[in-house]
Amino acid sequence: MSDPREPIIENAFEHRDALAESTASDAVLSIVEDLDKGRLRVASQEADGSWTVHAWIQKAVSLYFAVAPMEQLEAGPLRFYDKVPIKGQLEEGGVRVVPGGVVRYGAYCERGVVVMPSFVNIGAWVGAGTMVDTWATVGSCAQIGRGVHLSGGVGIGGVLEPPGARPVIIEDDCFIGSRCIVVEGVHIGRGAVLGANTVITASTAIIDVRGEEPVRSKSVVPAGAVVIPGTRKKQFPAGEYDLPCALIIGERSESTDKKTSLNDTLRTFAL
Repeated sequence: MSDPREPIIENAFEHRDALAESTASDAVLSIVEDLDKGRLRVASQEADGSWTVHAWIQKAVSLYFAVAPMEQLEAGPLRFYDKVPIKGQLEEGGVRVVPGGVVRYGAYCERGVVVMPSFVNIGAWVGAGTMVDTWATVGSCAQIGRGVHLSGGVGIGGVLEPPGARPVIIEDDCFIGSRCIVVEGVHIGRGAVLGANTVITASTAIIDVRGEEPVRSKSVVPAGAVVIPGTRKKQFPAGEYDLPCALIIGERSESTDKKTSLNDTLRTFAL
């Protein structure tokens, strides 16, 4: 069923003067409130497992910055000056946020999420039982599944423009190792494991080395894959150099306990 606010947002995005009218500004504010409460998502998974990006909701998040005023915000003794307040009602939502952790208004965390001193940006969605570990960043509109562990220093990229651009998607039960970077709409399939320092962008070569010949792909890590950082040779006019890539070296066993540590999973592959 279509949302009656969608055409209002589409018009306001093309004609910013429409935001002067309460019809448009109220639509923007109500959509961001729905994101904050988990009633809407920037991207949703279909019955066949595919994902649909709702560009009009991304546009509403962008318009929020034109509608919301700059104001002094307080969190205990801390002072901020910004347009987006800190997320409230954490206790009622069953979300644990350790001092130093920040979840912005307009992001949704299901019950049981733990946010260490880290950052979750507006428009993001974080599933139940997920750990956002110390110094990890969940960018705007990123979709993080249930039972995920984002280890220390992980960087999950955000996206607002161009509207319709796919956000980073981390499906359920993934382990993302320390200092990994996942950006530019990369999709990590359910139960996948990324070893520490793995960097995957839209242009990163993802090379499956489990067979006799390498199989190359980009932007998608298949479900259950075990991935580590690697390098590949590339010839340039000035000579041959090693470029970073991501290597699929194995597959997580169905018998592996979901709570098994990342180190234990990688140890299975003698790493």
